[in-house]
Amino acid sequence: MKKSLPFILAILVLIFASYTALSHNSPRRIKNYPSFGTKIIAFGDSLVEGVGATEGNDLFSLLSRQLGEPIYNYGRAGDTTILALERLPDVLEEVPSPRVVVILLGGNDFLQGIPKEIVFSNLEKIIQSFQDHGAVVMLLGIRGGVFKDNFEKDFKNLRDTYHIAYVSNILEGLITDRSAMFDSIHPNDIGYERISDRVFPVLKRISR
Repeated sequence: MKKSLPFILAILVLIFASYTALSHNSPRRIKNYPSFGTKIIAFGDSLVEGVGATEGNDLFSLLSRQLGEPIYNYGRAGDTTILALERLPDVLEEVPSPRVVVILLGGNDFLQGIPKEIVFSNLEKIIQSFQDHGAVVMLLGIRGGVFKDNFEKDFKNLRDTYHIAYVSNILEGLITDRSAMFDSIHPNDIGYERISDRVFPVLKRISR
């Protein structure tokens, strides 16, 4: 019996580790899940609006077809987190009880040299506002640096602090692939399709 004790303990540790990993990735750990709101909305900048895609092939049109339900697009080219925060009340007036909100912001802040502290403070306010309206929030990350990603750690902190769904650096592997890019910062149809392949499985789980 004494000889088998270490083996039993090892099995229990493995079971606990597996349970913890599954729980961490479960949508039931996401705040407000399941949401009793109505619409799925996308909120952000030109990558949300779909600059670079042909009609109907932007990221959220692709995701809408995959989900089989509308996604209401509140993307606006050129938006920083500052500008997005300013227009947030208008969006919530139109959709006061969103079910799921996908947020994609930060690229223009980086390009304009807005301090990181301001960027993530604004993202916190945006996330909290949507959560206060009952929404499940999903955050899409963007790289904050050329040689080093100065945003990834902060995006993960938001994920862990506010219990939101998260997909990291959505342009990963695309920027250097000319076949997937419309210009230096916007994907083309191929690029948006690759992003949708990463986003859809997570979005599907939290929108049930």
